[in-house]
Amino acid sequence: MSPADRFARLPALYAADTDLIRRARGLDVECKVEIGAEPFFLSFRNGALAALDRGPKLMRSTTFTFRATDEAWQQHWKRVPEPGWHDLFALTKRGAASMEGDLRPLLQNLQFFKDLLALPREKA
Repeated sequence: MSPADRFARLPALYAADTDLIRRARGLDVECKVEIGAEPFFLSFRNGALAALDRGPKLMRSTTFTFRATDEAWQQHWKRVPEPGWHDLFALTKRGAASMEGDLRPLLQNLQFFKDLLALPREKA
């Protein structure tokens, strides 16, 4: 399964994680996550994942973008990632990922987004 196909399962993974949903209460943001060359647009309304749209959308406005290579996601989603692949900021430090846009909502909800983007991680 490709990293993009794995990430496409995010709505079901998110719906099953009641603690993560609770922590997102009040979150309203449009963001983009790029899995390799494949963009995903996430819309959060009051903490609910209102939409996850896969593929390019012309002129789609987002608050921030987090992008990483296919290899970075594959390494990050291992059951126990190696050092340097374990965290979103570690991925950016090694040059395998980048963040851009208004990062305020990302930083204000940092642990939420770290946990959200780790949901496709292999379970023990």
